[in-house]
Amino acid sequence: MTTTTLDEAVERSPEEAAFDAIIEADSRVEPRDWMPEAYRKTLIRQISQHAHSEIIGMQPEGNWITRAPSLKRKAILMAKVQDEAGHGLYLYSAAQTLGITRDEMTQQLIDGRAKYSSIFNYPTPTWADMGAIGWLVDGAAICNQVPLCRASYGPYARAMIRICKEESFHQRQGFEILLTLMQGTEAQREMAQDAVDRWYWPSLMMFGPPDDESPNSAQSMAWKIKRFSNDELRQRFIGMLVPQAEILGVTLPDPNLRWNEETGRWDMSEIDWDEFREVLAGRGPCNAERLQRRRDAHEEGAWVREAAAEYARKQAANAGKAVA
Repeated sequence: MTTTTLDEAVERSPEEAAFDAIIEADSRVEPRDWMPEAYRKTLIRQISQHAHSEIIGMQPEGNWITRAPSLKRKAILMAKVQDEAGHGLYLYSAAQTLGITRDEMTQQLIDGRAKYSSIFNYPTPTWADMGAIGWLVDGAAICNQVPLCRASYGPYARAMIRICKEESFHQRQGFEILLTLMQGTEAQREMAQDAVDRWYWPSLMMFGPPDDESPNSAQSMAWKIKRFSNDELRQRFIGMLVPQAEILGVTLPDPNLRWNEETGRWDMSEIDWDEFREVLAGRGPCNAERLQRRRDAHEEGAWVREAAAEYARKQAANAGKAVA
């Protein structure tokens, strides 16, 4: 919260005391409530990064809309990509309640000053990647985001309720794609297993670095923005995957993965955190491509934004004349 010692508690302002009381009561901070500047900045960073991830995340799957194996698959994938665009808009709107504009957030992204989830910097060479992304990436997103429905900041928590419902559909869609492939030919089964092999470890990285190396987790949990640590969420996710992998008939690519009765946790191989840091630093397989496409889309859409702004200006002017 905002204080750590008794002396500091005595010196708290009424606004600080009210904020701490909201957090302590597990209630919601709303946009007009007073909040510490660090809390506001933390939320802007987290929510805007989440929004950027949804927008950039449209690219790996949008790549397959025209190449989906059937009209049904095309329609489902198109609906999913549209959902991701909507998620980005919900989240940008939530971030705007904290005093940052949509234009500022967009500029930070296309300038390369803002981060987004490292998972979206990997290629999607086969149709099976659509299944692996749905099952693994969206499955990890569900584990990560369902607790955010109880985040202490009201607009963020409310946005996450609808997002999580739609992510649940995305996860089931991915699972069904993989299940269909695993019931197909030998080549289809190999394609599905290959996709799982490539996406399994990056999906575990989505929860962030280990708890002892995560610079923001402790404070975010104290403010009840986050509810669980990175490692706790990663363990939950693995526990969800193991029985589902058995149903699918795929093998999770970790020979050391096993349940430890003594610790009550999953033992696993070490994650390649060097790879995680490289991708996060902009040196992943598709970082440059993803960001350039976002820049191109922003530039190509400038005329639409300008036309919409001019239309809104004329409408407002006409409304003013009518009132006069």
